[in-house]
Amino acid sequence: MNIAATTTDWFTAFWDQWHVLIRICAIILGAVVLRWILMFFVTRVVRSVESGISIKNKMVDHIANELSPIARARVVQRTRTMASVLNNFITWTIMGFALTMVLSELGVAIGALAAGAGLVGAGIGFGAQSLIKDLISGLFIVVEDQYGVGDSVNLGEISGTVEGVGLRITSVRDVDGVLWYVRNGEILRVGNHSQGWSRAIVDISLDYRSNVEDAMRVIEAAAAEVASEPDNTERVIGVPDVWGVHALSGDELVFRVVQKAKAGKADDLARALRINLKKRLDEAGIHLASKQAIYITK
Repeated sequence: MNIAATTTDWFTAFWDQWHVLIRICAIILGAVVLRWILMFFVTRVVRSVESGISIKNKMVDHIANELSPIARARVVQRTRTMASVLNNFITWTIMGFALTMVLSELGVAIGALAAGAGLVGAGIGFGAQSLIKDLISGLFIVVEDQYGVGDSVNLGEISGTVEGVGLRITSVRDVDGVLWYVRNGEILRVGNHSQGWSRAIVDISLDYRSNVEDAMRVIEAAAAEVASEPDNTERVIGVPDVWGVHALSGDELVFRVVQKAKAGKADDLARALRINLKKRLDEAGIHLASKQAIYITK
């Protein structure tokens, strides 16, 4: 009985002397364990996506399994970016709560401290509003998959191939080889030539005296021949469409050929169309327009 009473007295005295430190240690330990658990689940999701297993979203399944390795890499990139954002959010949130609880244990007036921190945060937020705008815009670009590495895009003043997508900066290489760094907050519109499908549009300017029916027949046959070539069967979608006379002037007839193509294949297909159209028109004796032509009517 005396031993039990002595133990109780000792524990009570020990707790009265060290209870603040014990609670602080418990708070820190709990924060570390909670962060580790949450980070473990985030890391597991990223690894599942990277290995191509246990992807629940049907759209992600479609992208990862049926499209090109570039599309699969974009899924991994978006997942890693989201994981980075979640990791930072988890870390700072847990640290904030843990610090608040520790200060409360130490007897600090949390209300006054929070008010002061709010004023400081408001000042920092006002000064860094452009940075915050860039980060939020970058997050939506990644989540919505507006574009990714390898896409051909038009961002307004800059057009080219995307080489890097971050939360703050997008890097684009233009046709001259210049690498542009564009702040995500400054991107107001995005034209993506590499998503879904595109169109190869070719205009052919023929001599004004050309026979329209003959020209249509040759152009249709040439376009169909290009679409059926083995090298192009993986590029085209559907059959070519000759829109006929697209423009008319005193010295030329402009015919337009349109071929629906898979994303990123329109330029290659348009070049193939131009080459074959030139060959077939020459064989048929149909001449291209010459702006310097002078017609004399008797």
